Amino acid sequence: MSNIDLIIEERPRDIGDFLVGRLLPFRKKRMVGPFIFIDHMGPAKMGPEHYMDVGQHPHIGLATLTFLLQGEIMHKDSLGTEQKIAPGSVNWMIAGNGVTHTERTPKELRNGSVHDVHGYQIWVALPKEKEDMEPEFHHFDRNDLPRWKDGTTDFTLVAGKGYGKESPVPVHSNLFMVEIKSQEEYLLHTEGQLFGEIGICVVEGAIQACEHHVEKGNMLVSKLEDACSMTLMPNTHVILFGGQPLPEERFMYWNFVSSSNEKLEIAKERWRKKEFPKVPEDDSYVVMPEVK
Repeated sequence: MSNIDLIIEERPRDIGDFLVGRLLPFRKKRMVGPFIFIDHMGPAKMGPEHYMDVGQHPHIGLATLTFLLQGEIMHKDSLGTEQKIAPGSVNWMIAGNGVTHTERTPKELRNGSVHDVHGYQIWVALPKEKEDMEPEFHHFDRNDLPRWKDGTTDFTLVAGKGYGKESPVPVHSNLFMVEIKSQEEYLLHTEGQLFGEIGICVVEGAIQACEHHVEKGNMLVSKLEDACSMTLMPNTHVILFGGQPLPEERFMYWNFVSSSNEKLEIAKERWRKKEFPKVPEDDSYVVMPEVK
């Protein structure tokens, strides 16, 4: 009997700057643990006629996690943060009761050259009691994160707890995000190591899980909490994420997440009236979809 509940193929979505592969939400699986949104960005070419320029846009009720595999992005927000993110490092922004931010190609890369951008944009829903907390921003370099090897397989704990380790990223619920890279065939066990629902993004290579052979561009969701085993083929790169589901339903509209539809309506009106805090010295605004 298969332990795989669902295999989700990336669906292309146009976010203005380039196409992304949307993994969550999915009609049959809206969340995995507290993870409510995952976009796989690229790999995409950035160059003289095509830079990343995501103007200021708002969030409530969630934390954003940006994790790059290639390239660099400059993050600016209404807290006054200006932080460049590079491959392997983490930008963690807690939106809470409302924050605005931009994501752009750094100035030093706007020099006529061409470079790749590749990574993941992730939203984690905040617990109900934290939805209205004050916004925060945290950055962690690659070497700040727990990293270890098992033979020729490399592990990095990006966020949360797993494999007896804890990431410094200040999360507010029981969750995990682990990056794993295999050089040779590797049997991966999660029982007793990761707790809660488990999602597996296949970034490169392929894995064998039960009778399923799954290649890059797909995400698996285990039907068994806390227990999942799979074989990573040689030169495979996966990201495991998940955790304990939140007890209440979450609603999402555009960039807003909440346990309350009423709060979503208030957020829509705040953005329409330009009442969210502004990113300093930036007059760009991303247009909200028509409010129905």
